[in-house]
Amino acid sequence: MSYASINFIVFVSLTVLAYFALPLKKHKWVVLLISSYIFYLFAGYKYVAFIIFTTVSTYVIALWLDKISRRSKETLQVNKKEWDKDTKKQFKNTTKRNKRLVLALCLMLNFGILAFLKYFNFFAGSLNDVFGAFGMSFSVPTLKLFLPLGISFYTFQSMGYIVDVYREKFPAERNIAKFALFVSFFPQIIQGPISFYDQLAHQLYEPHKMDFTRFKHGCELTLWGYFKKLVIADRAVIAINAVVADYNSQNGTVLTFTILLYALQLYADFSGGIDISRGIAQILGIDMAENFRRPYFSKSISEYWRRWHITLGAWMKEYIFYPLSLSGLFLNTSKKMKATKFGATKAGAHIAKVLPTAVASLIVFLVVGIWHGASWKYVAFGLWNGGIIMLSILMKPLFDAAIKKLHINSKNVLWILFQMIRTFIIVCIGYVFDVAPSFRQAAWTFKSMVVNQSIGHILGQVFGLGLDMINLVVLVISSFVLLFVSICQEKTDQHIRCILDKKSVLIRYGAVLFLLTAVLVFGLYDSGNSTATFVYAQF
Repeated sequence: MSYASINFIVFVSLTVLAYFALPLKKHKWVVLLISSYIFYLFAGYKYVAFIIFTTVSTYVIALWLDKISRRSKETLQVNKKEWDKDTKKQFKNTTKRNKRLVLALCLMLNFGILAFLKYFNFFAGSLNDVFGAFGMSFSVPTLKLFLPLGISFYTFQSMGYIVDVYREKFPAERNIAKFALFVSFFPQIIQGPISFYDQLAHQLYEPHKMDFTRFKHGCELTLWGYFKKLVIADRAVIAINAVVADYNSQNGTVLTFTILLYALQLYADFSGGIDISRGIAQILGIDMAENFRRPYFSKSISEYWRRWHITLGAWMKEYIFYPLSLSGLFLNTSKKMKATKFGATKAGAHIAKVLPTAVASLIVFLVVGIWHGASWKYVAFGLWNGGIIMLSILMKPLFDAAIKKLHINSKNVLWILFQMIRTFIIVCIGYVFDVAPSFRQAAWTFKSMVVNQSIGHILGQVFGLGLDMINLVVLVISSFVLLFVSICQEKTDQHIRCILDKKSVLIRYGAVLFLLTAVLVFGLYDSGNSTATFVYAQF
């Protein structure tokens, strides 16, 4: 059931109608659960077993963790006067160890399934390459595996929940049907956002009444998402696919143009899909987490990742970055470095202080790269972003000193513009790993972009990439609309819907009519049979 199909529009309309019309009072969430599983069944019945397994295993193990925590507190309370301090400490350590084992079981089961389905063939192929390099005839067989719809997103969301229950941030959900809704809520199942349980769950379970303003804002956000996806992203991808189909014959100019076009297509595709999802949820009275905040206005690569795929970054920070950077190993290493002669120097003291943060950042982005895809090019993508962030953390005093010595005003418009352009170039270098079919071809791309430019023939080359004059004009105009709206939002730090609410009726409805016309007339529609039409749906 593609987002761009009539079936999906009818499905969402019926869900909204049933949610608000049926007199279910406190049990409106049941409509959302039924709709979510109907949506998932449309994606393919063979996928359902995987999401049910994640739901049931996480639900049961969360109750198990809850039971251990509750019994531990009861035992401590009963023996408060009889046990001495050492006995209490030993009991607490035993309880903590048991909880860790139970948590590890859940993580291994669910991340194990994800890793097997997503990465088995990648590791098998890599091992076979190693065996071949040493002249060994043995090879690991590859398997015909499929990747269930949204498995990365619902696995990450569920595992975040189980870790929070382990940490006793909140008690385990006792209603398995309610928990199943949290895992499978249909607007977020294809490509997120990845939600935290305490941010989303209560909104799913609480009944919501029809609110005209929320309904209007939700429809506007959904329409804006369709504009970005169908008018911009799906038009830009035509040219990108034409290049990728004959990648090795392209010169550096075409490849450079393709990377820039990919930056536009990826942002419009992913953020457009998220806007559709968040818009539908808002119509139902549910506020899902914001996932983008105009990342191409970022002044550093760190800021870019705080603005791009915000919920993935928040998940990585909460469940990987903090546990690593605050772990005994990292803190003790920092402490030992401070005690050395190098640590006594100004540079050494700084490096010792920030080393846990820098190394943890590198590891996080290595994980982010691997999460993006089963290929060495995605490992390189993660190391590129993580390496830049690691170096920026370690060398911050040098950068600050250089800026001070050069008397650069950090609020100067030209300096801010330079930072944005510099960051965008760094981001686009990372995008080369996304676009190139392999790591080897990515390396060739960098060389070609430097030594094989043919700028004088750029127009003729662009028109040879599957975009005729009309489509190119539509793409350019719609991209300027996106840029204009983004600048307005960046200046006011408000949603465009709130900005429109303050304008006259003519401007408000004129803007909506423009978007609706653009989507209906210039939107590119597929057959409506595929749900994996978004770039991030494959993750």
